[in-house]
Formats: sequence, structure tokens, C-alpha cells
Amino acid sequence: MWHNAYYLVPGLLLAVTVLLAARAKQAARRVSDPKGLPGRGIALLEAAFLAGGPGRVFDTALVRMHRRGHVVVSRSRLVTLTADEPADEVDGAIVDAIGPSRGRDLDSLRAAVMRAPAVQAIGDALAARGLLRNPERLRRARTACRTIWLALAVTVAFAVAAPLLDSGEPGGDRPALWIPPVLLVLGLVSLAATRPPKGRVTPAGRRQLGLMDNGKPWQPHHGAFVAGADAVLLGAVALGGLAVIGADGLGDAELHEAMLAAAAADQSTRAAAASAGSSSSGSSCATGPAAWCGSSSDSSDSSGSSGSGCGSSFSCSSGSSCSSGSSGCGSSSGSSCGGGSSCGGGGGCGS
Repeated sequence: MWHNAYYLVPGLLLAVTVLLAARAKQAARRVSDPKGLPGRGIALLEAAFLAGGPGRVFDTALVRMHRRGHVVVSRSRLVTLTADEPADEVDGAIVDAIGPSRGRDLDSLRAAVMRAPAVQAIGDALAARGLLRNPERLRRARTACRTIWLALAVTVAFAVAAPLLDSGEPGGDRPALWIPPVLLVLGLVSLAATRPPKGRVTPAGRRQLGLMDNGKPWQPHHGAFVAGADAVLLGAVALGGLAVIGADGLGDAELHEAMLAAAAADQSTRAAAASAGSSSSGSSCATGPAAWCGSSSDSSDSSGSSGSGCGSSFSCSSGSSCSSGSSGCGSSSGSSCGGGSSCGGGGGCGS
């Protein structure tokens, strides 16, 4: 029997990695403050975050301030503050980010506000309610899932090395050849069982979005917003993004052009950073750390791309839930700021 001691190390390693992956998956699915779905009564900026992430929250809040006459946005993407009367904490974050100069370029303002605590707190609240999944927990679940592949690689290495290291006496015992295949099968089954949740929006979150898309224009029913037709406009921006409603729907071609250009510039900056390997961790975007850098691959950001990762595409341009590798555990991140996003890898851990 001692000949089979070679397989103790890969066996123990596989058991430990499977246990860690199972616990990480459970943590990623945990809901700390479960409540019923808010339905069409969800708050404006919560709807924007759920549908498109921090970038959509910024777009919605800035359009709201513009409609109220509190900011002016030029075609050159300069945002000028005309009234220091924030309607809520996100408006306050925009005012603070603009600063005492009363003016700031739209590109840097967008990046700063998306990382503001007031915007990040919206994602935290939605995750606590079970409508979104926490990006850091998703990252840990995918990392834990990939360690199972490491354990399987060690198993294969020991399976090859054991007969060479212990050839045994003629006619005597040799390492059992059936043990490595059994470990490999158990590992592959564990990969399927511990696969992390797929996508940033939970099934409850998708049902919530479905409740708001019932054929009637959605508008916020409470909170700080402009009433009447402007409330319908803000609801459209929150759920669909600027690219969906178009310049005519927004009613201001200059504002529409400037905001889309700012979103595209941010996306290009992050894509360049990702190609240089500077954003592969998935926990930082173009200009600094942010826990919530994206939303679901099921939604569209303000530039018309899929999802909104710190104002970027959440489909294969950020470090969230996409990996093209064969490991199938997704990428190293759940926050959509580095490598691939929501395109799904191969294998057992999903994306």
C-alpha cells in the first residue's frame, strides 16, 4: 500500500481546493439582506446601477442635473456647475468631483464619480438585497475554482512520476494505476459542482429588470427626479442608456454627443491599459480601485456596449467573468476592469 503514498499529496490538494471552491461559491451567492423585488417602484439610480452599472448611474445623474439646469455640458466635454444644490448623494459626488473651480472635463469627472462612495454604495445595497452579486466574492470564487485545475495538473504529474520513481520489484507491488483516473474524475465533477455563479445580475435581478420592461415607459416614483416627461426620459436613460434613446430622445444633441464620447474615451483607455497588462487584476479600472466597476453582460452601457464596467464594455473588454482559456473558471475578477468579461470560458467553472 505504501507504493500508493505518492498520491496522498495530489489527493489532499484536490480535497482542499474543492472545499475552498465550494465555500467561495457559497459566499458569492450569499444574500445578507433579502427582500422582495421592488418592482416598478425601484429608485431611479438603483435601476440605473442594476441595468448598467456605475457608468449608467453617472449618466443618469448628470442628465438629471442638466435637465434641472444645475450643469452645462459643452461639445468640448467641459462640465460647468451652475447651481450647487445636490438632490442626493450622487449629485453631491458630482458637485464634489467638479470642485471649487466649478468646471471639469467630462472624461475625468465620469471616472471620479463612478468610484465615489455614494455610487459604490448603490451596488452594495443591490448586492445585499440579492439583485447583484458582489464582484469581490465572484473574483474569489473564480480564483478558488481555478485552483482545482492546479490540483488536477499536480495529479497528472504525480501519475506520470510515480511509476518512474517506484518501479517496484519484479512481480511485486507497484503504484496503482486506477487512483489517478479516479482523482481526475472526482476533480472534474467538483469543477462542475463548484462552478461560480454566472453573470453579475442574479436571477432575482433579471426578474426585477423584467418587471420594469413590461411595454410601458418606466419612470421613477420616488426620490429626486424631474417630474412628468423628464421623469420618463430619466427612466429611459437609466434602463437603456444614452445610445438607446438617441440624441432626439435626449433632446440635446450636444450633450448626447459629449457623453457618448466620454464613455468611448474611457473604454479606449481601459482597453489600452488591459492590453498592457495593467488592469488584469479586475479590481481597478483606468484610474484607480473600485469594487463595482461593472454590471451585467445582459445590459447595455451608455455607449451602447454590453454592460458598464467603470463606463466600459462588460463584454470581453474588462476583467469580470470572461476567460478564453481552457480552464473554464472565468477570469480573475468579478469587477470588470481588466481582461475578459462576460463571454464565458471553456470547461467547468463557467464565467
